Amino acid sequence: MAEQLVDKNVMAYPVNALFYREAGRAELTSIERAREKENSVYIQSSYSGISRGTEALVYHGLVPEAEWSRMACPHQVGAFSFPISYGYALVGEVLAVGRDVTRLKTGDVVFALHPHHDHAVVDEAMAHQVPVAIPPKRAVLSANMETALNAFWDGEVVRGERCCVIGAGVVGLLTGYLLKRLGRADVTLVDTNRDRQAIAATFGLAFQTPDTLSDEFDLLFHTSASASGLQTAIDHAAFEARIIEMSWYGDKPVTLQLGGAFHSRRLKLISSQVGHVSPSKRETHTLSKRMREAIDLLDDPVLDALLEPNIEFADLPHHLPRIFGAQSPILCQVVHY
Repeated sequence: MAEQLVDKNVMAYPVNALFYREAGRAELTSIERAREKENSVYIQSSYSGISRGTEALVYHGLVPEAEWSRMACPHQVGAFSFPISYGYALVGEVLAVGRDVTRLKTGDVVFALHPHHDHAVVDEAMAHQVPVAIPPKRAVLSANMETALNAFWDGEVVRGERCCVIGAGVVGLLTGYLLKRLGRADVTLVDTNRDRQAIAATFGLAFQTPDTLSDEFDLLFHTSASASGLQTAIDHAAFEARIIEMSWYGDKPVTLQLGGAFHSRRLKLISSQVGHVSPSKRETHTLSKRMREAIDLLDDPVLDALLEPNIEFADLPHHLPRIFGAQSPILCQVVHY
């Protein structure tokens, strides 16, 4: 029988949280636990993943004020700009459940959109069960896989189309992986970092750098968050190609060359954002169902190539300058609790 939150002292554990205190400085801080409810589950963290793109902006204090509300993450503690506890890739074991919890039980492994805390209290609806066949460490990729899956749906890939992904970060690599696995497409991955060629090969993807790219493509995904990357997509788009823009620029202006063949080729520039289910699936999928599908897609051991060796939660503040460095080669940094 599942332990009940309201009857047990399991909730008395202290909660240690990573806080970004000021630009370039973070520390671990003990905080009060979230208030439990009848539909709450109490999680002991096992792993979390660091999103270098988004969390680097938070760490360096570069989230523009106009974006503070849109950038807020579930279960965030504090507010922009500082101090703030931020993150959205937590995996752990359920220690106890509330009386109204029906889907989960103690011992279940779950993923939650939650900052880097060693314990967490979330509503049952926000805790997504991880199948036994998927290692908990790999499950930290769930949010990134959800983003890639939604973009894949936005692209509405047609079998036989020539596909290209520009930007070989975690989301770009997962997008290429889905195009290959679900879309049965021939995929070229493009990045300025030639070291990404090895992992592209692991995923069965061709690799090019922008300066060597000569082909044209029917469907292109841009994830590099740079104007030059988006321009590369436009320059290599075939007639009536679709360009799926997945990057987030904040308040950074983007300058593009939209003359030339942009109009004569009848190109489509389509934004993709994970806050809503893609229109192509909106009638059949809720946010929860999309997350379940994303987690199920993590059943392939090849995805472990995206995961960096563990660092311990207690040492996390010490490692952040290296993780968020401009030239960091890190893909998904895994934190162990």
